[in-house]
Amino acid sequence: MTTKIDSNVTVQPSAEEPVEGVWFALPRGFTSLPLRTLVAPAGSPEAVQRDESLAHILASAPDEVSRQEFTATLAVLHHMLRSVQVQGTAHCAVGLHRDDTEGGSGAALLSLFTVSWTETSWAPRGVTAARALVTAKGHTRIEYGEVPCGPAAFSETVRTPTAESGLSAAPLLQIHGHLPHPDGTALVLLTLSTIAAPRREQYRALLRQIARTVAFEDPFAEPQGSARS
Repeated sequence: MTTKIDSNVTVQPSAEEPVEGVWFALPRGFTSLPLRTLVAPAGSPEAVQRDESLAHILASAPDEVSRQEFTATLAVLHHMLRSVQVQGTAHCAVGLHRDDTEGGSGAALLSLFTVSWTETSWAPRGVTAARALVTAKGHTRIEYGEVPCGPAAFSETVRTPTAESGLSAAPLLQIHGHLPHPDGTALVLLTLSTIAAPRREQYRALLRQIARTVAFEDPFAEPQGSARS
């Protein structure tokens, strides 16, 4: 799968909760889903909108084999969508990419990208980033670093569906990026979920690239005192 982010990106303003908004860029292959569609009952206008969005993704699959594989994973996708219905979730997008890396099968790879807010007690941003993972259970490959918007922490978790869920036993890989807000009282969580665990390095690189586009101030706002020409 290609992870390069170029000029063909979509910049998304998040829902403004619980603090100021967050802006970020998504690469090609991602289709945003309105959050209200996640809990919409079957037959409702919101559910129709959700199904139309998924149909658009299905139609963009490169071939019939990929479309069949995509259809087979829809149940997992719906389960993933339900799993992100947590307070503070501000954005959701479905990703569909071709497995075109060296040794890849060329099949379609499905992922789910979410952005969530978490309130925290005040602390310096570097401390907040580290503290986000001190008590976190099941997180591995923990790394700390800097992105343009400030300190960040990255981690991975793997969730295995229970037998009662009726879903495929394929583990769900989740790549996380924890980015503290400048005011020190909130943290934005970027999560990229996929059952394509063998491509973890590509998805990890993809999330890091998205994290490097994050801004906590409107990047398109004119500087104070400037005037339109």
